[in-house]
Amino acid sequence: MHLSYEPELLKEYGVNLSYEDYLKNGEKTVVVGMSGGVDSSVAALLCKLQGFRVIGIFMKNWEETNSEGVCTSEKDYQDVIKVCEKLEIPYYSVNFVKEYWDGVFTEFLNDYRSGHTPNPDILCNREIKFKVFYERSKLLGAHYLATGHYCQVEEGQLKNAVDKNKDQTYFLYAVQKEVFKDVLFPIGHLPKPKVRELAGRFDLVTSTKKDSTGICFIGERNFKEFLSQYIESVKGHFVDLKGHILGTHDGTCFYTLGQRKGMGIGGPGEAWFVVGKNLDKNEVILAQGQDHRALYADGLKASDLNWLKTPSQETFRCEARIRYRQPVEPCTVAIKGESVEVFFDRPQRAMTQRQSVVFYEGDHCLGGGIISEVFPNYHELNKDLPNVVSV
Repeated sequence: MHLSYEPELLKEYGVNLSYEDYLKNGEKTVVVGMSGGVDSSVAALLCKLQGFRVIGIFMKNWEETNSEGVCTSEKDYQDVIKVCEKLEIPYYSVNFVKEYWDGVFTEFLNDYRSGHTPNPDILCNREIKFKVFYERSKLLGAHYLATGHYCQVEEGQLKNAVDKNKDQTYFLYAVQKEVFKDVLFPIGHLPKPKVRELAGRFDLVTSTKKDSTGICFIGERNFKEFLSQYIESVKGHFVDLKGHILGTHDGTCFYTLGQRKGMGIGGPGEAWFVVGKNLDKNEVILAQGQDHRALYADGLKASDLNWLKTPSQETFRCEARIRYRQPVEPCTVAIKGESVEVFFDRPQRAMTQRQSVVFYEGDHCLGGGIISEVFPNYHELNKDLPNVVSV
């Protein structure tokens, strides 16, 4: 497919590009990380439409076949090949299975063995996509690395995507800030429907492909079954807040704060939710009601900080989120050496150790850290919840 300079088409999809800049782009190489999905396909398409020399690279981070004996990553790579051939750009596959195992999966397993529920996608972005893959792209002579993430970069600063429902800055806060000067997010200014529309307009094979869900190496499989292949679980008891035994669990690693389903605990009253864990006793603590006060706390401590924009004061106001797609919440952050204390304006639900808190100032991502401690919950404090809480 020969793609020439089409300013009106680019403008229709939010890109204003002069012919002079189009010609300058032709002197620059962009390596696009391609997953076999529609987002990275359109990222490659937009780079090609803007005149860049584009190379598509598929990362193989996991080796496994499904129940039918089919390697799902191979199917994705075949879609990458079809898109690249359609766009007439060269394509390669790189194997980062060892790097992924050493840099992401091992830490993921260690956290789960300790009873925590981490987010490996954040580690994957920091250790693989924007470190190992970024370095490989530079060796190939790339001026830029481009991906299909929903976010933007403004003067080297990570910024929210236009599509707030798809924004992925939460997963990118841990990337070293120096990298962003050489990164393009071609679809970050577009809503998802426009991305699919553009893919359909150029008849890309991925235009109607279903979005991937879940953790990349697990996908839509049963999480407990997958984890049981690597972690020897130890059965224990579900207990209520008074220590009464409610039933038997399959291992503390399989349950996360705020979880409702999968416990098999019935009976009268409201549904049961996970409100805590006693790792020393191998107990998972449950309470009835989605808004039980044991689920709420006013703040947290975080460490392993990565600042994309260095704070100018030791204590400052900003907004933060403690999980992906949660609306940002106003808070006060106090820097305490290598860690921070975060005080939210209203109680937050199910803040969880070893997950991430990410800070924002307007549309810009300031950075974030790993939650190391959650302040005492309202049940422990014997306090009533205020009328307005964060869910």
